[in-house]
Amino acid sequence: MKATQLIKRFMPYFKKYKWIMVLDLLCAALTTVCEIILPLIVREITDRAIDDFASLTVSLVLKAGGIYLLLRIIDASANYFMAYNGHIMGAKIETDMRTDLFSHLMKLSFSYYSNTKVGQIMARITSDLFDVTEFAHHCPEEFFIAGIKIVAAFLILASMNLPLTLIMFAVLPFMLIVSTYYNRKMKKAFKESREQIGEINSQVEDSMLGIRVVKSFANESIERDKFDKGNKTFLGIKYKTYRYMAGFQTSVRVFDGLMYIIVVVAGALFMIKGLLSPGDYAAYLLYISTLIAAIRRIVEFTEQFQRGMTGIERFTEIMDSPVEIEDKAGAKEFTKVRGIIKFENVKFGYSDGDGEVLSGINLTVNEGENIAIVGPSGGGKTTLVNLIPRFYDVTEGKILIDGVDVRDYTQDSLRGNIGVVQQDVYLFSGTIYENIAYGKPGATLEEVEKAASMAGCDEFIKNLPDGYNTYVGERGVKLSGGQKQRISIARVFLKNPPILILDEATSALDNESELLVKESLARLAKGRTTFTIAHRLTTIKGADMILVLTDKGIEEAGSHDELIEKGGIYKNLYKLYES
Repeated sequence: MKATQLIKRFMPYFKKYKWIMVLDLLCAALTTVCEIILPLIVREITDRAIDDFASLTVSLVLKAGGIYLLLRIIDASANYFMAYNGHIMGAKIETDMRTDLFSHLMKLSFSYYSNTKVGQIMARITSDLFDVTEFAHHCPEEFFIAGIKIVAAFLILASMNLPLTLIMFAVLPFMLIVSTYYNRKMKKAFKESREQIGEINSQVEDSMLGIRVVKSFANESIERDKFDKGNKTFLGIKYKTYRYMAGFQTSVRVFDGLMYIIVVVAGALFMIKGLLSPGDYAAYLLYISTLIAAIRRIVEFTEQFQRGMTGIERFTEIMDSPVEIEDKAGAKEFTKVRGIIKFENVKFGYSDGDGEVLSGINLTVNEGENIAIVGPSGGGKTTLVNLIPRFYDVTEGKILIDGVDVRDYTQDSLRGNIGVVQQDVYLFSGTIYENIAYGKPGATLEEVEKAASMAGCDEFIKNLPDGYNTYVGERGVKLSGGQKQRISIARVFLKNPPILILDEATSALDNESELLVKESLARLAKGRTTFTIAHRLTTIKGADMILVLTDKGIEEAGSHDELIEKGGIYKNLYKLYES
C-alpha cells in the first residue's frame, strides 16, 4: 500500500487525540522559535558592532539576552509537554490499535488460524505496534518542526539576499529525489525484516512448545540449524537495510556539505561586492546550520517513519482479513433449548480448495439423544460436529436446532448452550481452579469442586500440594495427559450446557480414569443431546444411535446391536478394536 493510503487508514486513531496533537504541534512551533530568533539576534549585534559600535550598549545586549532567556524557558516548558504528553498520546494510540487488533483476531474463524503462524501474529501485535507508537508521536512533530524551520529560514534569508537564498535552496529538490529513492528501498527492506522476525518467532515457539519431542529424539542440533538458517536470513535482510540507510544518510551529508560550500563561498563573494552585510553573512551561516539540523532530524526519523509505515501496513493486513462467520442482522438469542438437531443436505469443504469433506449429510437427532460417530480417520467426524456451534459454516444445506437455522442465532448464545471437550486438550497458563472455572466465569470454589468431582478429578487435585491453586504450567505441562483431559471435562460439567460435543473425550485416559469419566459423562448426558466421537468403541455401546461416517457420507446408522447384526463397516471396526 502507498504511504498516503496507510496514513488515511491510520488517521481515525489520531482523531481521538486531535487536541493533544494540536497542543503538541503548538509546543513544537514554540521550540522552533528559539532557533529562528537566535540568528536574528546575532545578526543585529554583529551589524551594530561593525556599522555603529556606539549603538551596541550594555542595555541592548542585556535586553537581547533577556528575550532569549525567556524564549529558552518557553522552549523548556514546551519540550516537557512534547516529551510527556506526546509519548502518552502515542501509547494510547498503540493501546487502541492493539485492542482493535486483538478484538478482530477473536472474530476470525478457525480457518484463519489454520493458515497463519502464531509467531507472525505475535510480532504484529507487539513490536510492530510499538514502532507505530513512536511514529505517531515523533514523526508529525519532527516533520512539522522541520517544515517551519525550512519555510521560516527561506523567508528570512530571502529578505536578506534572494539570489543567494535561491542558489542555496536549489539543492533541496535533488536531495528530495535521492531521499525518495532510498525511502522506497528502506520501506521494502523493513517489511521483509518484520516478516522474518515473525518467522523467527514462529520457529522459536514451535521448538519451545515441542521441546519434549526435540529432546526425546535428540534433535537439538536440527532445531539449532533451523534457527540459525532463519537468523542468518534475518541478518542478510539487515545487511540490505543498513546499506540503504547508509546510502541515504551519506547522500544527505553530501548535500549538506554542498549547501555549506555554497553559503561560505557564494556568501563571501556577495559580501565582497557589497550585496551582503557581515551580519547577514553570520546569520546565513547560522541559518544554514539550523536548516541542515532540521534536515538531519528528518533523516533520523525517516527510518522511524518507514518502520511506522511498515507497522501500519502489517496492522491493516490483519484488520483486512475477512471475518468469515458473523452474526446476521437481527440474529436472535438462543434460549429455552430443547436440543433437536437436523442436518439437511449438508455439504462442507474448506476454503483452501482441498475438495469436499462432507457431502449429502441428512440427519435428525431428537431431544436428549446420545449420538456416537465413528469411522476411519479423515472421514469428517470432527468437522461434522464443528459445524453445529458454527466453528465453520456449511457450504451448502443447513443445520437446524429446535427448528431454527444455526446461522439465525447469535454466536455467543449458540456456543453458550453447547459444551465441547476437544480432542486436543488445551489448558491455559494458570491454576487448576482458573482452568475449570473458565467454563463458568466467576464460579465459586464449591461449584468448581463439584464439577471436578463429577469429572473424576477431584481426588487427584486435592492430593496436589496446592490443591485447586496448583499452577498447571504452560499448556498444562505439569499434569499428565489423563489429568489434563479430566480437567477439560470438568470445565464442561461446570458449564452444564444442554448440548454436548465430546470429541474423543476419553482418548487420553487410562482404564480406571476412563471408567470414572464414562460414568460421569453418562450422568451429564442424561436428558441432553450429546454427540460423541470415540475411537474406544466400548465407550459408545450404550449410545441411542451410532453413525458410521466415511468420505462417502453416513454409510451406516443404528444402535450397537443393530450394526453388529448388520455385519458391515461398524462390525469390522469393532472386531479390530477388540483384537
